[in-house]
Amino acid sequence: MWALFGRFKVREHERGLLFRDRVFQRVLRPGRHFLWSVLARVDVVSVRQVWLDHKELDVIVKSGALGDEARVVDLKDHERAVVWVDGRLEAVLKPGLYALWTVFHDVRVEVFDARAVRFEHPDLAVIAAMKGTAPLLEAVTVDSGHVGLFFKDGRYEATLAPGTHAFWKGMAKARVLDVDLREQVVDVAGQEIMTADKVTLRVNAVVAFKVADPLKAVSTVEDHRQALYREAQLALRALVGTRELDALLADKDAVGRELDGVVRARVAGFGLEVVALGIRDVILPGEMKDLMNKVTEARKAAEAALITRREETAAMRSQANTARILESSPTLMRLRELEVLEKVSEKANLTVVLGEKGLADRVVKLL
Repeated sequence: MWALFGRFKVREHERGLLFRDRVFQRVLRPGRHFLWSVLARVDVVSVRQVWLDHKELDVIVKSGALGDEARVVDLKDHERAVVWVDGRLEAVLKPGLYALWTVFHDVRVEVFDARAVRFEHPDLAVIAAMKGTAPLLEAVTVDSGHVGLFFKDGRYEATLAPGTHAFWKGMAKARVLDVDLREQVVDVAGQEIMTADKVTLRVNAVVAFKVADPLKAVSTVEDHRQALYREAQLALRALVGTRELDALLADKDAVGRELDGVVRARVAGFGLEVVALGIRDVILPGEMKDLMNKVTEARKAAEAALITRREETAAMRSQANTARILESSPTLMRLRELEVLEKVSEKANLTVVLGEKGLADRVVKLL
C-alpha cells in the first residue's frame, strides 16, 4: 500500500515489505508502524501462506531481511528440490529462487543433484504420483519377474529391481529396457529339411528358456528370442541332415538330446539358459506317408502270418506227440475212442452196431 503519512498495523499472521523509492528496505514485524514519506510503500503479505511470491523476491532474499522466518531455496541448473510442509508433500521444484515462510508451518526442503539422473527416495511413489511432477520426473514401473536395465547417455548404469523408479528429465538421455526373467517358450516352426537319404520332411521343435544374464541378452544381440529361434533352426537342420529317415523316426529323443546340447552351448553367449528342448513333430510329405503306411501294413501282415504259422506248427507238434503216445498204449487208445463216443452221445442219439470185428471186438474186449 502507498501512504504519504500515516499509521498502520501489521497483524501477527502478517509481515510488511517496506520499499522506499522502489528500493527494498526491510521487513516490518507485527505491530504499529508509521510512514513518513510519499515515496514509501508497504506490501503486506500473510505468513499463513507458505510461499512468498513477490516480483522483487531476489532483492528481498539478498538483503537477508527474512531472517529465520523463511526458508530460502536457490536451485542451480543441475539441482531439483522436494518440499514438505507440515509433513505433507507440497511441491517438486525446478531451478530457480524460492522463499517459504516458516512462521506457521514446518517446512522441510530436500535438494538433489539431478546430474545423477536417477532419483531415489523412500516416498518415491507419492512424489511420482503428485500432480505437476511429470515435467520434472519420469517414472518407470518394472513388473514382478522382470528387471529393468538403466542406460544413461547410452552407457549401462544399473539393473533395476521390480518396483517404481524415477529419473530427472532434461539432464541426460535416460532409457530403461525391460527384461523378462520368467521361463519362456519358443516354438521352432516346421522347416523343410532333407535327410541323409534324400527324404524331404518338416520338423517342429519347442524350446523352453529363461534369461540368465539380462545385460548380455540386450547388448549381444538385437532380439534374444529371435536369436534363439535362429540358432535352434540351424542346429536342427544340421542334425537332421546327417541322419537317414529310419534312424530319425526310430529315435527322435536322441536327436532332441543332441539338439539340446548344441543349442544350449550356442545361446549361452547371448545370456540365455535353455531349460528344455525337444522335437515335437516330424511331418512327412503326403506320398511318403502313403508309402510308410503301406510298409507298415506289409510289416504287420508279415508279422501276423508268422505268428499264425508258429501256432499251426505248435498245434501239429502237439498232435504228433499225442499220436505217438496213443500208438504206444492200445488201452489208452481205446479209452480215447470211448471218450469220443461219449461226447457224440451227449449231442445226439447214438446207435451202436456190434459186428464181429473192428469196433465191436474192441468195445467188448474193453468192457
